[in-house]
Amino acid sequence: MISMHEAEPISALQPHISEMFWPLEVLPLVAVLAISGIYLWGVRRLKQRGDRWPIGRTFAFVLGGQGSILVVTQGPLAYLDTVLLWTHMAQHMILTMIAPIFLALGAPVTLALRTLPVRLRKALLWLLNSLWAKIVTFPLFAGLVFVLNPWILYYTGFYELTLTNPILHNLNHVHFLVVGSLWVWSLIGIDPMPRMGYPIRMLAVFVTLPFHAFLGLTMMNQQQPIAVHYYEELARSWGPTLLEDQQLAGGLMWVSGDFIGLLLFMVLMIQWSKASDREAVRVDRELDRQESLAQQSQAND
Repeated sequence: MISMHEAEPISALQPHISEMFWPLEVLPLVAVLAISGIYLWGVRRLKQRGDRWPIGRTFAFVLGGQGSILVVTQGPLAYLDTVLLWTHMAQHMILTMIAPIFLALGAPVTLALRTLPVRLRKALLWLLNSLWAKIVTFPLFAGLVFVLNPWILYYTGFYELTLTNPILHNLNHVHFLVVGSLWVWSLIGIDPMPRMGYPIRMLAVFVTLPFHAFLGLTMMNQQQPIAVHYYEELARSWGPTLLEDQQLAGGLMWVSGDFIGLLLFMVLMIQWSKASDREAVRVDRELDRQESLAQQSQAND
């Protein structure tokens, strides 16, 4: 993440392979371990009282969600995220689109509702049913925030500030995760929260994802590098040129956005199919119940 080799002149910055693969970043590491620990504590509490919790949800949240956050905040991507735009973009896409998918499938809100004390559970239910929650989780609103976010970040000068300010840099990572989670959870989340029907959610994916591809193509084709003053001052003697780096970043956004969009479509289709099957079973049971009541009424007559 930030503050790598701050004591060295910027022009002397070189990729030290021995340090790249696991530079320790304390705050993200502590946050991931703490959140994973709280989740696992909740699962253990459920099992102690005899309740079941699907192991797939645990794997999704801890290994898929928290694991992907750990990888991008501790490994080579974290070491080079202020040096190369394409490594930052890889972080961006994982934190915004991949980690939220696994976090959503882990159903942490459901777990919280089943394990929290009564007072905290009531507060969480009030929040989930509030007008604010209904607004921010409306797919088209969440999609609009999701679409505007990268345009504002990369084309207002704010991105360059995140490269030079450690606090803003780390908050930007949190921001990626929050914006992505609002959008993804409104689409495929399985927690009890305000959520539109499947046709609206499919439409939201169809409408919003092309904007990421358009932004990627814009980055690839523009001749003025993003945050050019910052990257020129680095004076790298290795790796791609500024324009090549930006083309790599734009291509990564374009390709990964399309791939993840297809993944979201597949998850939505599976969820829709399962919901239809459950509704069919419910209708069949209701018809059987009504038929049984009718037969009993005839027998009494």
